[in-house]
Amino acid sequence: MSQPGTDGPASTDDDWAAALKEQAAAGAGATIEPSSAVEAIAQPANIFPRLTPGGSSDGAQDLDLILDIPVHLTVELGRTRIPIKHILQLAQGSVIELDSLAGEPMDVLVNGCLIAQGEVVVVNEKFGIRLTDIVTPSERVRRLHK
Repeated sequence: MSQPGTDGPASTDDDWAAALKEQAAAGAGATIEPSSAVEAIAQPANIFPRLTPGGSSDGAQDLDLILDIPVHLTVELGRTRIPIKHILQLAQGSVIELDSLAGEPMDVLVNGCLIAQGEVVVVNEKFGIRLTDIVTPSERVRRLHK
């Protein structure tokens, strides 16, 4: 069963032409002729200041814009790969062997990118991590390109 206006490509073209005429009549935006191909006209955004190499004197103010953006911080104890049948057999008290050795530093990741390594500590009955090695910015950039 066919619906009105969906008889094929010609009908779709007519729908687009009608929508474009309606938009032009309402004055809602740029006018696009129905007979021409739909094209986007790119214009530069003048609302953002130009970025200059080396930063500017108000760099601290620019940094304030991103300080409240939340990120996911993950401390990775280890990983393993096991088949689903073993996962289905897990019960309380089951032990899963990880690829990390006891005493080995754990990875600290921000949004999935390694930024540091550290060791587990307990402070006021809560687990924490003491950072022992910070990945340099140049090393982080190199790892992104892998």
